[in-house]
Amino acid sequence: MSEPTGAARRRGPFKVGDQVQLTDPKGRHYTFTLEAGKNFHTHKGSFPHDELIGAPEGSVVRTTGNVAYLALRPLLPDYVLSMPRGAAVVYPKDAGQILAFADIFPGARVVEAGVGSGSLSSFLLRAIGDQGMLHSYERREDFADIARQNVERYFGGPHPAWQLTVGDLQDNLSDTDVDRVILDMLAPWECLEAVSKALVPGGILCCYVATTTQLARTVESIREIGCFNEPTSWETMIRNWHIEGLAVRPDHRMIGHTGFLLTARRLADGVEPPMRRRRPAKGAYGEDYSGPNADGGTAR
Repeated sequence: MSEPTGAARRRGPFKVGDQVQLTDPKGRHYTFTLEAGKNFHTHKGSFPHDELIGAPEGSVVRTTGNVAYLALRPLLPDYVLSMPRGAAVVYPKDAGQILAFADIFPGARVVEAGVGSGSLSSFLLRAIGDQGMLHSYERREDFADIARQNVERYFGGPHPAWQLTVGDLQDNLSDTDVDRVILDMLAPWECLEAVSKALVPGGILCCYVATTTQLARTVESIREIGCFNEPTSWETMIRNWHIEGLAVRPDHRMIGHTGFLLTARRLADGVEPPMRRRRPAKGAYGEDYSGPNADGGTAR
């Protein structure tokens, strides 16, 4: 039985073509690709790549300046934060939430719109495996080219489960019986009709948006289209902790707001979502509001 795509690059001694992440004594990271006969240079000296080729992961190398560097393969969260960018990347904290709450499983058929630099595509491909299907749509050809290069660099070549299309999802979507749809784009509400036709009953729509106005319009549009259950929305923040003897405190810096996530599940054809039993707060719908529940009654 053959190994899953990219698995051989994640274990064993370092080989030519492997990505290596060096960590210096101050915790700073440096990522490069191993090449026979090349040297790695820093302001603290250099060392030959050949010292690492054939060495086990977790080795320590010293530069000509006698500075020690720990050598490990970069984890996927490390890789996506250091890879070349065309557009902003989906941060690992949000990618992890998408994998968990959109319930991405091995063999899943997934559609993604808004590829950016390929960060989320890499996470999705590793989760669905070689037997799944990820069809990614990207409007900009230059972004698509960067994403393709980043994904293939991580997996060591083309991934058999990945198809990348340059163009608008709502104009080009032809996939059917899709298990999951991930929308990372400016106006996800424009794609809801196309997405609702592609998703299987019980399938999950997950949207990643940057602002509260985008979040509100997306949620209201999902309610209005009427073939999804009540959407759930949230954001996540990460704060590391400094631990040194008795000095145990939160770090002064944290990864705060990067975007909002929301999920909703496709209902069976012809089924109306149950009425929401939560009455909106007084004034939640202003006089100029004309969307769902414009009469101010019990929200669906």
